[in-house]
Amino acid sequence: MSTPPIAAERPAAPSAVRPRRRTRSAEERAVPYDFSRPLQLSREHQRMLQVAFDGFARQVTTVFTSMLRSVCQVTLSAIDQRTYAEYIQSLPGTTYLTMFSADPVAGRGILEMPLPSVMSCIDHMLGGPGSARQPQRPLTEIESGVVGGLMDRLFGEMRYSLGSIVQLEPTLVGVEYSPQFAQAAGASDVMVVVELELRIDEQVHRMTVCLPFVGLLPHLTAAAAPAPVSGRERAQRAQAAELLRQQFEEVPVDVAVRCRATSLTPQVFADLRPGDVIRLSHPAAAPLDVAVDGTVFAHATAGTQGTRLAALIVATPKDAS
Repeated sequence: MSTPPIAAERPAAPSAVRPRRRTRSAEERAVPYDFSRPLQLSREHQRMLQVAFDGFARQVTTVFTSMLRSVCQVTLSAIDQRTYAEYIQSLPGTTYLTMFSADPVAGRGILEMPLPSVMSCIDHMLGGPGSARQPQRPLTEIESGVVGGLMDRLFGEMRYSLGSIVQLEPTLVGVEYSPQFAQAAGASDVMVVVELELRIDEQVHRMTVCLPFVGLLPHLTAAAAPAPVSGRERAQRAQAAELLRQQFEEVPVDVAVRCRATSLTPQVFADLRPGDVIRLSHPAAAPLDVAVDGTVFAHATAGTQGTRLAALIVATPKDAS
């Protein structure tokens, strides 16, 4: 018993295929303007911070891997602008907040790590397995000394990564475990919040850096402004421009002296024979065109110079019909 043939699927008609719309990137999407926050991070400033904290994430990955002697990775997740109250509300009830002075940036900054990730780091550095289940309690004096070395390394990498924007000198001010008691700024103060993803073996934690926006803005503006040019640099640029101009004057170009273009039908070309005469569109009293790369820049009359043809540059007369 033969089976009936299976009908092949027909391709969809071209008219039935809808063109896929181009998806807009995150930078191109419209963002509603918040009148309560007149100061906003510009796209250029956000890009500068992104480059700086991308480098910070790469450097910190090396720090965690070397100190914990385990596979670690830190990646940049987002850079956002929030009020200090919004930032505090986004944190868990118990976490590890390291407050630091950010001279010459006015105000204080915060380096926040979840308490389980801090306990896991301490466990690794003391030779333990760094298991996922860690106690939720304040650190002892010995544990604080162990994690203090890690924080010093992180501050050092932050100083290096932000060097292109500001020569930051982070100095430890204090440690808090409850975000509500961390008085780093006023509730309505605008902050720049950097979210990082910390991966220790198979465990994933969120890590944040919070910096005062008002104190950071002048340094972002200065870093984005073009560098001032000294008198020596201006003299070097003027000399380079003069050399470039001289070299351009010696570059050979093809110059054509020609009549005006004449339009003919294909039939005229097909019937051309030796001895035929073509009537040109160029008036007998009009000068020839002097052109370079199809652009007419002068006019001339035909002549000779010695044994060679020559063209005498003339003023443009009125076209003769």
